[in-house]
Amino acid sequence: MDVKDFDFDLPERLIAQTPLLDRTASRLLALNKLTGEITHTHFKSIIDFLNPGDTLVLNDTKVMPARLFGVKSDTGAKIEMLMLTEHDNGWEVLIKPAKRVQKGTEVSFGDGKIIATCVEVLDQGGRIMNLSYEGILQERLDELGLMPLPPYIKETLDDQDRYQTVYAKAIGSAAAPTAGLHFTEKLLEQIQQKGVNIAYITLHVGLGTFRPVSVESIEDHDMHSEYYEMTASTASLLNATRSNGKRIISVGTTSTRTLETIADENGKFKADSGWTDIFIYPGYKFKAIDAMITNFHLPKSTLVMLVSSIATREIILKAYNEAVKEEYRFFSFGDAMFIY
Repeated sequence: MDVKDFDFDLPERLIAQTPLLDRTASRLLALNKLTGEITHTHFKSIIDFLNPGDTLVLNDTKVMPARLFGVKSDTGAKIEMLMLTEHDNGWEVLIKPAKRVQKGTEVSFGDGKIIATCVEVLDQGGRIMNLSYEGILQERLDELGLMPLPPYIKETLDDQDRYQTVYAKAIGSAAAPTAGLHFTEKLLEQIQQKGVNIAYITLHVGLGTFRPVSVESIEDHDMHSEYYEMTASTASLLNATRSNGKRIISVGTTSTRTLETIADENGKFKADSGWTDIFIYPGYKFKAIDAMITNFHLPKSTLVMLVSSIATREIILKAYNEAVKEEYRFFSFGDAMFIY
């Protein structure tokens, strides 16, 4: 299957640059995955599509203010560093300009409040850096760092909390699980009052989400790896939902990938943690989820391939073309889709 099979015309003006003031005011395209029937509404109406006994699965990861600007300790040359994932030997980061940072290079942030030393050179601007700082790293990042907005967002984000879900808790992501940005605490309360269960998993989102597919055949694409966790209580709730014949509804591609990684061949769950590089594209047989809330994704991305596997490529691309025609807002700060 070719990457070009997942292409569509997307005017640049439809890539949302700023979030709406009211999270629930985003538009919602509800898509029947079997018939292709489309309903146009607004996200606050998502509650009308949920049934008592269903379980909504949210990713409670929290985005780190992990974009740092510093200087090389020896020359004073300006360096930008984006922290991605913590490993045993240091932090995996992206460096710009990468050619200035080689093994042994020391970079100072905030007049030495964080000192990063390169211990390994990776490809595509990646580096492994050892960090030295006083106190707690999160406090230093809160003081010195900025939110790592996706590269297609050119506008400044005035309210940093708008790139966090209202239920974000587990710090560790380089990007937000953006399908969850549409929820407010009030809407979540209303959903629970209707008898819908809410469960939480954690998957720390890496920037691999935004990297383009650079091969022609999607089967040749190497998926990035991300850390996930599921508690025993969440696993128990999901198993009960399945046993009761109710739906498991994932919020976002990150929740979907986590659930499909953990579920066994019979769709059963257990407490688990680890790293997943699962790549979901048409032909994949879902065993964990029944429906999904997601944003609108960019052409030829792995995210479009994932949602195409829930319905069919033809149904999804037809819905996407309808969304373009109706001028829905795309990607991180854009509108939402419910595939059921």
